[in-house]
Amino acid sequence: MRREEAISNKMDWVTVLIYMVMVLLGWFNIFAAVYDETANQSIFDLSLNSGRQLMFIAASAIIIVAILIVDMRFYEAAAFLIYGIVVFLLVLVPLIGKEVGGNKAWLGIGSFGVQPSEFAKFATALVVAKIIGTVGFRMDRLRNQVILFGIILVPIALTLLQKDFGTALVFTAFLLVFFREGMSPFLLIIGMAMAVIAILTLIVDNQWYLHGGIVVLALVIVFFGKRTVKRILTIGVGAIIIIGTIESFDYVINNVLPVRHKKRLEALVNPDFDPMGINWNVTQSKIAIGSGGFSGKGFLKGTQTKFDFVPEQSTDFIFCTIGEEHGWLGSLVVVGLFITLLLRIVFLAERQKNRFARVYGYSVASIFFFHFAVNIGMTVGLFPVIGIPLPFFSYGGSALWSFTILLFILLKLDAHRSQMLGRL
Repeated sequence: MRREEAISNKMDWVTVLIYMVMVLLGWFNIFAAVYDETANQSIFDLSLNSGRQLMFIAASAIIIVAILIVDMRFYEAAAFLIYGIVVFLLVLVPLIGKEVGGNKAWLGIGSFGVQPSEFAKFATALVVAKIIGTVGFRMDRLRNQVILFGIILVPIALTLLQKDFGTALVFTAFLLVFFREGMSPFLLIIGMAMAVIAILTLIVDNQWYLHGGIVVLALVIVFFGKRTVKRILTIGVGAIIIIGTIESFDYVINNVLPVRHKKRLEALVNPDFDPMGINWNVTQSKIAIGSGGFSGKGFLKGTQTKFDFVPEQSTDFIFCTIGEEHGWLGSLVVVGLFITLLLRIVFLAERQKNRFARVYGYSVASIFFFHFAVNIGMTVGLFPVIGIPLPFFSYGGSALWSFTILLFILLKLDAHRSQMLGRL
């Protein structure tokens, strides 16, 4: 009883309230996405996604109680064990997993299944926090950086084997944690430059134009600067590396990527590309969101939703339902809730007296931010459709449980922050 009272007194109830509001709003919008007014349906109907989501929510409540009961030191002590179990499950998926929606990413029997890649997020967050929280750890050491990159590359590689490109990309969010803990921003600059090069490779049909542009730019830099041998060699080597990168991207896009992923990338830079095919989802998504106007059409009144114009509307494209039925105001409320949650998580991370807890907090913030930004971005055509859920809103048990575990482990650590040894 004393332990329960202590947790209750120290729990960050602001974050818990935000969580409850988001889960509740998500549940109502999942019902709206599958509602058929001619069928006299109930939100509690277990044959609908909304009914099953309610079961997942109930299971989340049990998970929350379990997280709060377990000793806070367990999460740091068992980090590698949890990570190892999840990696083992990821290895099993390509061998005995079942295929859902074109991705072989599920383990289960019959209609019940779980997606191990979702749970890999909090397992990886625990291990990253465990390693960085080690006494004497320094982020500027190459050996430490190699270890951390290895930790996130394992779930990335295993998830790619499941053909789940979107979930694999989520693990790149840990780069934000690494920079927060002292990694040089030079890698971030390189990553942004690579992204620009990749986009240019998609936009420009003839790569020789890009090569010529790089050569001309290098010559201009040499001409207007100090023409020392070292500087000329550096610029020359840099130009060669960039040209090689362009060729590499071009080869991967045209010869390695599956056709559907290549088409999604082309659709990103060309909104008019294949409007009845690969671009159908995004086109209908933007129509649905735009048709909501300022205040929306009303709960259960969305016509785009009602006539199933947008595929996967209760999962990856749940934001369409929000935009159509609740308009700009409803969308603003949802975006505001996410921003408030992210700021709250960062606040919780910064007030930790223990480096493990702080790094874990930033891992949670980074994962949530990636999902929030990319999911909403892909529904309005700013990002390619890569199939990742909107936290607490999209239908699905594995995703809801994973996000719940991520958040409430942080809340558990925060509730006991005064008891944790400070290793900052």
